[in-house]
Amino acid sequence: MFYGPFTRIRRRRGDHVAMTRRRFLFLAGALIALNTFFWLAQGGFALPGALIDRFFGPKLIRAEVVFGGPRVGIQDVRIDRGVIRSVGGGSIVIRERDGTVVTIAVTPATRILGVGAASQLRPRMRVLVVRPVNMPAQQIQVEGPG
Repeated sequence: MFYGPFTRIRRRRGDHVAMTRRRFLFLAGALIALNTFFWLAQGGFALPGALIDRFFGPKLIRAEVVFGGPRVGIQDVRIDRGVIRSVGGGSIVIRERDGTVVTIAVTPATRILGVGAASQLRPRMRVLVVRPVNMPAQQIQVEGPG
């Protein structure tokens, strides 16, 4: 058994065994206390909401985010926020707050949030574009008029 090293065993007559469970109770209490601590403190180990809003909030101009996991592997995603300058030819051109002009490919698989279809995208709309680096946009979220 897993708690064998934590208990003292005294042999009595025959097959009867008496154990002192003090060490086992100490181990069980410590595990319960540790689990309770992590259960109560789980929100405290996450990034604070203010920090997330600071980096990904309305002041975001552009970002490159690299993340990974056992199922998806490592992914490199680009986030661009700006005002549409032109639409057409399977792409949109946006001007970001710092003056950078970016051309982003749009495919029929691109999800458009806020207006419904890519054909409804117009110049002077404020958008947030999410795409894998050097790939067409996966998602375009319309945030409002420019």
